Parts: sequence; C-alpha cells; structure tokens
Amino acid sequence: MRHGQIGDAAFRSLTFAATLALAALFVALIVALVLGAAPAFRTFGLGFLIDQSWNPVTEKFGALAAVYGTLVASLIAMLIAVPLGLGIAFFLSELCPAALRSPIGIAIELLAGIPSIIYGIWGLFVLAPFLQAKVQPLLIALFADVPGLSLLFAGPPYGIGLLTAGIILAIMVLPFVASVSRDVFAAVPPLLKEAAYGVGATTWEVARNVLLPYARTGVMGAILLALGRALGETMAVTFVIGNAHRVSASLLAPGTTISATIANEFTEAVGDLYTSALIALSLILFVITFAMLAAARYLLLRLERRSAK
Repeated sequence: MRHGQIGDAAFRSLTFAATLALAALFVALIVALVLGAAPAFRTFGLGFLIDQSWNPVTEKFGALAAVYGTLVASLIAMLIAVPLGLGIAFFLSELCPAALRSPIGIAIELLAGIPSIIYGIWGLFVLAPFLQAKVQPLLIALFADVPGLSLLFAGPPYGIGLLTAGIILAIMVLPFVASVSRDVFAAVPPLLKEAAYGVGATTWEVARNVLLPYARTGVMGAILLALGRALGETMAVTFVIGNAHRVSASLLAPGTTISATIANEFTEAVGDLYTSALIALSLILFVITFAMLAAARYLLLRLERRSAK
C-alpha cells in the first residue's frame, strides 16, 4: 500500500509539473511577443492596426493589409470546408457502402499528412492557372452587373489572390473537419437514429435534428481545429496569395497574410523597428486566434447550458 501511495504521489507531482511547465511556456511566449512588439507600437501607436502601408525603406509599417488577408482567406476556407467536411462525415457514417467506407476515410485522412509546401506548389502551378483561365473570367462576367458582388469579383484574373488562397486553405483543413466529425457522428447512439427513422424522419431530418445536436461539441472542436490551422498556415498561402500589402474589396486581387508576411520578410528585417513590426504582427495573430477560439468556446458553453435547461 505504501509503495502504491508513493507511486501515485510521484505521478501526481509529475503531471502537475508538466501542467506548470505548459503554463509557464504560454506566459513566456506572451511576454516575448509583447516585449518584441513594444517598439513598433511605441512608434506607430494604435495606428499600426489600421494602416495598410508597408515600406521597409522608409520604415513605415502597418498591419491592416496582413490582418485583412488573414481573416478573408480563413473565412473563405471555412465557408468551403465546413459544409463539405460535414457532408463527407455524414456520408461516411450513414450512407457510404461498407466496402468504400474505409478506403475513402483513409484517403481523406492522408490529405492531412501532405506537407503544406506541396499544396503551395500544386496551387501555384495547377490551381492558379486553372482559376485564371476558366473560373475567374466566368465569375467576373457572371457578377459584373450584380451590385455588391461586382466588387467582390472585379479586376483582371490574376489566378493568384485571396480566393485562390482561401481554396487552398479549404483543401488543407477539410480533412480535419471531415475526420473529427465522422468520429463524433459514429459515436451517436444508434437507438436515437433508429427512433428518428422509425417515426418517419428523412435522412436530412436525422442529420439536422439528431446527429448535429448530439455531436455539436465534437463538431465545434473540429471547426476550431480547422480554423486554427487556417489562421496560421504559412507556406501554402505564401505561394498563391500574391504577397501584396494592400486592401482590396475584390477576392481576385493579390493580398497577404500575417504568416506569409513574416515568412517572406523576417530574414530581411535588418533594423530593430522592422523586426519589431514583424513581431507585432505575430502578436496580433496570436490575439486573433485566441479571441476567436475563446469566443467559439463561450458560444458552445452557452449552447450546452441552454440545452441542459
């Protein structure tokens, strides 16, 4: 008994130390980012957040273009990946023939293991030329006379740009949404689904009223995982977004993201202010990611409390 108590105490101390180490690492990361970004914020103030100029020669820096590109590309990716991922997950868990379920599931999971630079090369040499020749001219002509949408699909078809980056990100995060959602759908008790089918519910009604409500916590986790990947993706986006520091209403125009800006310019940051501006972008990306994940968790907690009532 004494030996077991000693082992439990040692295990408890080890896990507690690991937790403290993780918390200390988190705090150290925040402190390093804040200290590194301080010179940029002292020089430019809060105007750094709303200025889109980025000129290393004159040491005039602003984060607006990078923040805008990050949010827009991630939004496009999630708008594409979430419906497709949930549809794939439902198909694999409910409709797919047993002989095809495992091969399709493995193929989807393998997509998550492909290095991001491979996606970037494929996007630059295959997807971007296809979009430039076939898709973007069609979008420009189709929405030319539609108020609002004409601004989103205006300009020459470059092939690269925010839309291309969003599509690449959608392909990259799709396996996370599909794989995790498939697993949580499979965990739904068969009795619930059989009861719904027994009272005459259609397949769509079972998916909407049984699977999604029961598995919403897991589905939200899959979406958050995909969103975190989309916000921080670097190499694939760098290849296809155009790396232009400007804000444009058109999704076809070149842009940039925070990660792409840091990857492209950190080795060229010879001045202290230049380096501090890049670290300030890192801090902004950290805050954006943390704020979005915290907001999503808060929303999920409210949904759980409402359902408990």
